[in-house]
Amino acid sequence: MMPYFYKLLERIPPSVKRFVVHHWYQFLAGNYRNKDWTFMNYGYEDLEPERSLLELDPILERERYSVQLYCQITSAVDLKGKDVLEVGSGRGGGAAYIHHYLQPKTMIGVDFSTEAIDFCGAKHKAEGLTFISGDAESLPFENHSFDVVINVESSHTYGSMETFLEEVARVLRPEGYFLFTDIRSTESIPTLRRQLIASRLRVLNERDISQNVLKALEIDTGYKYTLIRAKARRFIARSIKNIFGIRGLASGATQYRSVVMQKEPASTPIH
Repeated sequence: MMPYFYKLLERIPPSVKRFVVHHWYQFLAGNYRNKDWTFMNYGYEDLEPERSLLELDPILERERYSVQLYCQITSAVDLKGKDVLEVGSGRGGGAAYIHHYLQPKTMIGVDFSTEAIDFCGAKHKAEGLTFISGDAESLPFENHSFDVVINVESSHTYGSMETFLEEVARVLRPEGYFLFTDIRSTESIPTLRRQLIASRLRVLNERDISQNVLKALEIDTGYKYTLIRAKARRFIARSIKNIFGIRGLASGATQYRSVVMQKEPASTPIH
């Protein structure tokens, strides 16, 4: 199911995609309020056998691999003292991790699902951490509001990647960073690269982290499925298990990319 799921999302009309995705995530957030489930990404595991293990609070240890995906993408930029936005914040685990461990000045999570935002508001309460409802393709912020924008495993659901990238560039301050990671069908990777290059942001680094994500899935899928199965009806649990599947990455039909981009400096005034 995995490769066909992403190909379907890439081919259906944007308005239909937005409708389906919005109602699916509204349903999940509204019906499955298990406070132990705060991350929705596939996860990341270092392939080096002698890696240094990320130290986590016990409450986050059970979601280690999802946390490590955030650690991987945010390692490119020091977020301390920065104004940071996460677009597609989901159940809020990533934004809460960044706020607690990486110490930005402000951390805002924005998500299309009002149910998810309600969940985050109840679950993640901390000074300097805020969750608001908003559309990735029409962000509810003024120009030049953030030093860093983060987007984790969310953009494949958007109607227009080009519009989203334009919004990211608009809300970023000059020389601000966009930290992006997501999955695509392999045949659509050239399209994604063209979209990134055509944006008002400069690509600093692009990595294929498919094997890292695949390794995390192989280790962690059982826990995720068990967690959801305990609360979900059988047909819903099976659907989510398929989405958590490893077939696409293992076969090469899908790829997972991690990209660091930067907005150009402000133009120097001519005197």
